[in-house]
Amino acid sequence: MNENKENVYGNPLVERYSSPEMSRVFSNRTKFTTWRQLWCELAKAEKKLGLDISDVQIAEMEANIDNIDFDAAKTYEKKFRHDVMAHIHAFGDVSPSARPIIHLGATSAYVGDNTDLIQLRSALELVRKKLLGVIANLKTFALEYKDLPTLGFTHFQPAQLTTVGKRACLWLQDFIMDYHDLEYVLASLNFRGVKGTTGTQASFLSLFEGDHEKVKELDRMVSEAFGFPRSLGVTGQTYTRKIDFRACAVLSGICQTISKFSHDIRLLANLKEMEEPFESKQIGSSAMPYKRNPMRSERMTSIARFVMSLESSPAFTAATQWFERTLDDSANKRLSIPQMFMGTDAVLRIAINVTSGLVVYPGVIAKRISEELPFIATENIMMEAVKSGGDRQELHEEIRTLAQEAGNRVKTEGASNDLIDRIRESDVFDLSDNDLTDLMKPEMYIGRAPEQVVEFINDEVDPLLQCAKDDIETGAELDV
Repeated sequence: MNENKENVYGNPLVERYSSPEMSRVFSNRTKFTTWRQLWCELAKAEKKLGLDISDVQIAEMEANIDNIDFDAAKTYEKKFRHDVMAHIHAFGDVSPSARPIIHLGATSAYVGDNTDLIQLRSALELVRKKLLGVIANLKTFALEYKDLPTLGFTHFQPAQLTTVGKRACLWLQDFIMDYHDLEYVLASLNFRGVKGTTGTQASFLSLFEGDHEKVKELDRMVSEAFGFPRSLGVTGQTYTRKIDFRACAVLSGICQTISKFSHDIRLLANLKEMEEPFESKQIGSSAMPYKRNPMRSERMTSIARFVMSLESSPAFTAATQWFERTLDDSANKRLSIPQMFMGTDAVLRIAINVTSGLVVYPGVIAKRISEELPFIATENIMMEAVKSGGDRQELHEEIRTLAQEAGNRVKTEGASNDLIDRIRESDVFDLSDNDLTDLMKPEMYIGRAPEQVVEFINDEVDPLLQCAKDDIETGAELDV
C-alpha cells in the first residue's frame, strides 16, 4: 500500500534546502543508469579486446540505459536479496540478447564503487561552483569596504580597529583554503576501474586467457570512457574508503568556514553594524513585528553543524574495513555521504545569497568606534604629549586614572565616553584641540588593513577566480 508523501517522513535537505541538481546526483535514476552505462562500457571494451560480444548486444544495452523498470528491480531484489543481481536481471529483461554477457567477469563493486566515484566527482564539481560563487561575492564586498574602519573584537571585547573589508578577507581566506583542499581531492580522484572480486583481476585474466596486457588495457579503456585518466593501482573488492573520508573532510571544512562566517554575521546583526539581506515582506517574528532575525545565517549554522557531525561516519567506515572488504560500509555510505553533500550544497546556496546582498550600516559602525576610540587612542595620545615635552611616566598615570574614571561613567551611568574631554581639561597634557581631533581620526588606527585587502585579493583571490572564471555560480534563489 502506497502512502501519500504527506504521511511519511521527507528529507528536508531534499525538500527544502539542497539544489535539485545535487539531489539528482544521488538519485536512484542517476545511480542505476550509471550502472547500466558501466555494463555497456565494460562490454564494449571486452569486445574490442577480442571477446565474443556482438554489436547487436551492445546496441541493445545502450538503447535501454534509461529504460529502467524500478518495480521489476524491486521484485528481483526481494527474491535475490542482492541489489546488483536484481538490476542485472532487470536490465537483461529489456536487453535479452545481451543478457548472457551483462556484468561479464565483474563483481558488484564494479558498478557500485565506480558509480560512487562518479557521483563523488559530480557532487564535488557542484560544490566547487558554489564555493567559487561565495569567494567571488566576498571579493567584491571586501574591495567595496576595504577602507571603512570598524571596531575589531578579540574575545568579543573591543580591540584595535580593522576595516569591514579586511574582516571579510578573514572569511575569504578560509574559503580559499577550502577551495584548494577541494581541488586537490578532485585532481587526485582515481577510478576503481576493472579489478575483479578481490582486486586481483583474476576473473579477467581468465577471460583473456592469461593476457596481462589485455587486462590492463581493459582497466584503462573503461576508466578513460568515464573521464578518469587513472584508476587506482591496487584495490580490494572495493576502493579504499579513505577516498570517501577525504571528500567528506573537505565538506566538513567548508561547513566549518560557513559556520564561522554565519556566527560573525549573527553577532554583527545584533550590533546593528551589518545584516544579511532582508526582504520587504519577510517576517522576523510572529509575535514581535519589529524583529529582523538573521534567519539565513542561523540556517547556515544549523545545517553546517549537521554536516560536521556526519564527518565521523566515513572516518569510522574507513577505519573498520576488514581486509579486502566488509559490507558494514554500505548502509552508512548511503546515509552519510549524500546528506553531507546535500547539506554542504544547501549552506553554500544560502551563503551565495547572503554574500550577494550584505547590508552595512556605516553610521552605527562610526558610533561604536567613537565610543571606544578614546580608549584605543590612549597610547598615541600619550606619545604625542611626550613629543610636546611631557613626562611619559606622569602622562601614563594621568591617562590611566582618567580612562578608569571615564570607563566607570560609561558602565555605571550608561553615559557617553568623555575621556577626550577629561584629557582636554587636564593640566598634565599639553595638547591642542586640533591635536586631539587629529588623534581621533579612525583611519589612523587601521594600520595596513586596506593595503592588505588589495594585496590579498591580487595575490590569492584573483588568480584563483581567473583560472575558474567559467565555473563561478554567483546567484542563488532560496525557496524558504
